Amino acid sequence: MPEAIFTPATKAQSGHDINVSFEDATQLVPAGYLRQLRELTLTVYNEAAAYAAERGILIADTKFESVDSSMAKLRWPTKCLTRDSSRFWPKAQWRPGGPQPSYDKQYVRDYLETLDWDKTDPAPPLPDAVANKTSEKYMQAYRLLTGVAL
Repeated sequence: MPEAIFTPATKAQSGHDINVSFEDATQLVPAGYLRQLRELTLTVYNEAAAYAAERGILIADTKFESVDSSMAKLRWPTKCLTRDSSRFWPKAQWRPGGPQPSYDKQYVRDYLETLDWDKTDPAPPLPDAVANKTSEKYMQAYRLLTGVAL
């Protein structure tokens, strides 16, 4: 996409979040709060995406999770730009139109899709090889983003 977009969502009882339009979201939170939230989250995302791109990583998307029932003021999200809330792709390997190599939880998701599992708790245990490969991907992203080897 040529630029980042803001897509509000609500939590479902189970499964994936439910995307809602900006207008529908204003039925849940005040429009002024939502406009401010949109501006701030797009600013944070754009800054993070530029930083990551300089280091060879594309932040394909991210989810900022925030809960503040009072909505009196904006607060830092409870989940922001984590390997669980974002898709981190190797910039040099990106190709449009298909699955992408990644540094995020997609490796675990891909493994789970090979199983006969109905996606209800409890999740099946991960084999050591899958857990280790996922850890390697996380560490590689960490090294690229921070310049620090652990």
